[in-house]
Amino acid sequence: MASNITAGLPAVLDETNPSISLGAEYIAPDGRKYRFARAGAAALVVGNLLEGPAEDTGDQGIAATTTAVDATSMTTAAMTVTANQYAGGYVTVTVTPGLGTMYKIKSHAAYTAAAATFLLEEPIQVALTSISRLDFVANPYNGVIQSPATATGPVVGVAVNNLAINGYGWIQTGGPCNVLADAGGVTVGAAVSKSNATAGAVEVGVAGQANIGYAMTGIAASENGLVFLRLA
Repeated sequence: MASNITAGLPAVLDETNPSISLGAEYIAPDGRKYRFARAGAAALVVGNLLEGPAEDTGDQGIAATTTAVDATSMTTAAMTVTANQYAGGYVTVTVTPGLGTMYKIKSHAAYTAAAATFLLEEPIQVALTSISRLDFVANPYNGVIQSPATATGPVVGVAVNNLAINGYGWIQTGGPCNVLADAGGVTVGAAVSKSNATAGAVEVGVAGQANIGYAMTGIAASENGLVFLRLA
């Protein structure tokens, strides 16, 4: 917690049951942007680029069941999920009826190869049927990890504190930020993307990879330097 206070960020008063919502934004007086996050199964290291939880393709293309407009829950075909695995995340309708709609998930129980019911933060806008198909996407700030060389989820920010496993704290998403460069280094003014060679690092922008900002200085190989983040 002291590191959050030292960095000028709002203090996390309860790291096991914080009152701050995952994904909540904080903007510092100088414009730097942060999001509140929970570390995943490995501790986070200051200056490392981070990804959200890995995509689970097994929870995509799931059949819906008949669900009326204004309902605040939905039930699916058989799924296997842990309790609240998708709480604070999203369900999006990928096949009509309901194509293009998206709902935030409030909570759900654990299920093993069984029909699953999800409580929603908002009511159903378009009625669903068994033809509708659903993709479940976890809250991108719930279980963040060091960005691996091969992407498994979306880039979400940079660690500004050494967060312990499952620890809560702030990660930076916008403005000047100290970030690790890979062995190729980075030239000043260059667009940068996540490294596809070194975990937790950035590299000079690569075609086909998302641009996450630009280098404010030249960064020597395998060293840290300032990048202006544009993730939020």
